[in-house]
Amino acid sequence: MEYDIDEMFMRFAIEKAHEGIRKGQTPFGACIVKDGNVLVTAYNTVWKDMDITAHAEINAIREACRKLKDVSLSGCTIYTTCEPCSMCFSACHWARIKRIVYGASIEDSKKFGFNEITLSNRVTREFERDGIEITGDHLREECLNLFKIWSRRRDKRVY
Repeated sequence: MEYDIDEMFMRFAIEKAHEGIRKGQTPFGACIVKDGNVLVTAYNTVWKDMDITAHAEINAIREACRKLKDVSLSGCTIYTTCEPCSMCFSACHWARIKRIVYGASIEDSKKFGFNEITLSNRVTREFERDGIEITGDHLREECLNLFKIWSRRRDKRVY
């Protein structure tokens, strides 16, 4: 069986989302990788920080930029448990992230009550000049399971 590097890195994002759920946050996790090494992992902290922009992808991008002491994440791949929203996709573009690998879709998150703008990354990419590579539905069932676990919590909150 061929080793799936994307699976390995997506599992880091999934585990980070589980950590966020355990801490009362929403079911989203992200992992940024450069040159085959994990730079950072992050989960949503919208409710903890009372910051609507504190999505897993944004938190990961902020931390990775600080770690590299650069606003460019050129050559990096972001693994995220859900297709990035328009804000997060734009942040990936501005950070010059090369590739996005996601699990569940924006449509999936809407089914669990999240207030998403229905604009897929593939459509958004049409307006983006750098051509971010997008791989969707990676470990989708495991990523959907995050929503199911989160939805059973009594303290769950959406935004």
